[in-house]
Amino acid sequence: MAVRELLTGLPWWVKWIAVPVIAVVVFGGLIMSVVAFVIGVLFKLLIFVALVGGLIYVVRKFMSS
Repeated sequence: MAVRELLTGLPWWVKWIAVPVIAVVVFGGLIMSVVAFVIGVLFKLLIFVALVGGLIYVVRKFMSS
């Protein structure tokens, strides 16, 4: 039995409010940890790019003078 068949006879508020709320309650911790991990990786990548760019700038500045 497919999910679509299960939800066919139910009111709209069950499909669009109750089911997503239950999913957030059940998987909320997992969702937040995945989002925090992705943001952490992006932040570290940004710092890495800034440090490498600064290093290249400093090395080129000293090499040219």
